[in-house]
Amino acid sequence: MKEFQRLTRALLGEGVAAGKMFGKDALKYEAKAIACLLEDTMAFKVGRESEVMLEALKHPGAKLFDPSGQGRPFRDWVSVPESSIEHWETLARAALSAAIDAEDQPREA
Repeated sequence: MKEFQRLTRALLGEGVAAGKMFGKDALKYEAKAIACLLEDTMAFKVGRESEVMLEALKHPGAKLFDPSGQGRPFRDWVSVPESSIEHWETLARAALSAAIDAEDQPREA
């Protein structure tokens, strides 16, 4: 999809690379997926109780990302359909910020 390719190029200089997640196109930061393209939706790892998550869920058709379709969503991930494609770059940048912030957090022993 052209928008996925555009996002990859836009974030390339910020340490993001194209990769795979569940065999689907993904954006990765430090080898960890931050976004994943699945059919006509893009999922973003923005954090389960973040303001970004709450706002993203307001987009028509947006929901928690459930890649298996078995009712077991990833709570830190939001899936946003192509009908809200104009928000994908903002969400991709928010996912990148969340990944960078998580990297900066001290790990518990």
